[in-house]
Amino acid sequence: MHTALPPTTGLPVNGTERTFGIVSTFPPTTCGVATFSAALAAGLIADGASVDVVRCGPTPRTEDALVLASLTDGPPAGADPAEVLNRTDLVIVQHEYGLYDGPDGDSIIALMEAVTVPIIVVAHTVVTAPTTGQRHVLERVCALARAVVVMTETARDRLFAGFDVDQHKVLVIPHGAATPESGGAPLARPAGRPLRLLTWGLLGPGKGIEWAIDALDHLNDVVPHPNYVIAGATHPKVRERHGEAYRDMLMKRAHGSSARSHISFDDSYRDMASLNSLIRSADVVVLPYDSLDQVTSGVLVDAVAAGVPVVSTAFPHAIELLSTGAGVVVPQRDAVALGAAIRLVVTHHERRAAMATEASRLAPDLAWSAVARRYGQLADRLLAAPLQRSASS
Repeated sequence: MHTALPPTTGLPVNGTERTFGIVSTFPPTTCGVATFSAALAAGLIADGASVDVVRCGPTPRTEDALVLASLTDGPPAGADPAEVLNRTDLVIVQHEYGLYDGPDGDSIIALMEAVTVPIIVVAHTVVTAPTTGQRHVLERVCALARAVVVMTETARDRLFAGFDVDQHKVLVIPHGAATPESGGAPLARPAGRPLRLLTWGLLGPGKGIEWAIDALDHLNDVVPHPNYVIAGATHPKVRERHGEAYRDMLMKRAHGSSARSHISFDDSYRDMASLNSLIRSADVVVLPYDSLDQVTSGVLVDAVAAGVPVVSTAFPHAIELLSTGAGVVVPQRDAVALGAAIRLVVTHHERRAAMATEASRLAPDLAWSAVARRYGQLADRLLAAPLQRSASS
């Protein structure tokens, strides 16, 4: 159950504009955490607050106007990150292993120790078998925070089971969805058009798209055969280390498939409006991820919020979010099971419609406006209480 919080206006008690600090990667950097932070910032601003960002990660050619300081050697020059954050009312730190410098990203600890205003930590990854270093860093980060946000019940359970944290600090706020609230339904389909399957997001090993390609070989008797669109560029970090090897493997696999004429790749850049149109053009979203540990997926949330049925492998976030009927879950690395699930959805209109209806029912709570409002409510609660750090901090 989610913790109930009071309404928020984005304004503190004295009537002045509240300011949030956010520590994160940030656009134009391309990564899921950067996209998350930008969407959260926009939601908070729309709710009446202002946002100052301290950026980590590579220095972009053009800096976003919200970024006032950097944890790297790049611009903005001369701005001290701790000073920027301490001028805000409350700081939101995005935590992900590898996001910050040092072993297991431990450099974030020194910055948090220098922050004097309340801190909310958003834990994007909670691993089931942490190394000693991973456990130390996340436990210390949580000790320095006034509140710890996870995005699924599974992540909360794992945090309690594997880490020494104050459980009273931890609450669940879901990942927000990029799909606008007015767009929570698929687009109208021309009669007789082949159904469109869609997988999108930054490409790299672990996405499991090879299994979806293989699954199409098991649908050759479906008439018309569904088309499968694989949209997204290779993840920048994957491209830096391995070039386009994963994409090349997928394209070779598609070329060798009996369904090759029904598989297409699209690596074009899409702004938010274009991405929303792409998602809503799909009849089924396919998420064939290999991971057994993924407790958060923005792509999954976007698909459900768009009202599109989902066929997914059984990673934790999918098991949780699709449990009421918005999608079908199958084992990882099993093209036969994936093909059978896709067949079920594309050949049974009533089943597909029921899944879309359930996805649309879930959509309002997943909109970024609703999610940002919950962060504002949490801020209300923290700012109304005296600042008391734990003895360990």
